[in-house]
Amino acid sequence: MKFATTFATLGLSMVLAGGAFAQEKQQLAFVVNAASDFWKLAEAGVEAAQAELPEYELQFRYPAQGTAALQNALMDDLVAGGTDAIMISSADPKNSIDAFNRIAAQVPLFTTDSDAPQSDRIAYLGSSNVAAGVQAGEIAVKALPNGGKCMGFVGFLGADNAIERIAGFRQAVEGSGIELVDVRGDDVDFARARSNVDDVLAANPDIDCMVGFYSYNPPKIYEALQAAGKLGQVTVVAFDEDPVTLGAVREGSFAGTVVQDPYQWGYQGMHLMADYLEGDMSKVPADGLIIVPTQVIDKSNVDEFEAVVKERIGG
Repeated sequence: MKFATTFATLGLSMVLAGGAFAQEKQQLAFVVNAASDFWKLAEAGVEAAQAELPEYELQFRYPAQGTAALQNALMDDLVAGGTDAIMISSADPKNSIDAFNRIAAQVPLFTTDSDAPQSDRIAYLGSSNVAAGVQAGEIAVKALPNGGKCMGFVGFLGADNAIERIAGFRQAVEGSGIELVDVRGDDVDFARARSNVDDVLAANPDIDCMVGFYSYNPPKIYEALQAAGKLGQVTVVAFDEDPVTLGAVREGSFAGTVVQDPYQWGYQGMHLMADYLEGDMSKVPADGLIIVPTQVIDKSNVDEFEAVVKERIGG
């Protein structure tokens, strides 16, 4: 797990000799919503883009904590430090509109992962979270042909990516006999994410399906089920490609996982911002949505997918 302070740049800012020369390079920043291994692939995408954009300084930044206030403060610091364009995954888009608009009035602002469509951001580049939720629901329908009761787990209940994934899941399971009883939020507190699962196992013995909507939720589900001796007894539908999640899919403990492509968010996002600064707006569609497809991973394709992940992050 990576942890960083607000002012830390994680290995991506080029070290330039001479302050005057440094100012000649325009700066692009990718700001995430919280520290998580999920972002390793996006960071790898930014690194790949840096090799192709030597005339820019690319930064990959984590807020000190996964809160809107600290994210917005980090963007203010970036703008004050001369950053020319920002792409951000918003922790709380609905309560960040004013802050986003303030930033967008100063530099081009793009979103990824969790959109803020009511803000003045230029475009969103990332998954269709509704479509990803539908894919997760389809995994559940296939794994639970006789129906079931599911409990969901997520980081930010108010984030657009969470709301849309949950809506997509409910859409897919409608009429199947599968009920998403509730979704427990943890605000990206990993201890709370685990205790949420433990609490459900203790208080809700009728739950026979669990859905981890954020990347770290499925591993916490795995830990809790393993500790309770219930691996394989509860159907688990996952999101993203944490190594624990992929291992659980491989061994059959998880029905499947819906994976996004954060590598492309980082890679395409840097090129998108560079092109925009150079006056090329052709990559920005009229609706402002640049969708990178999601994919269902199950036992049939998990090995092939994991090989691609390892290649991208150099693992």
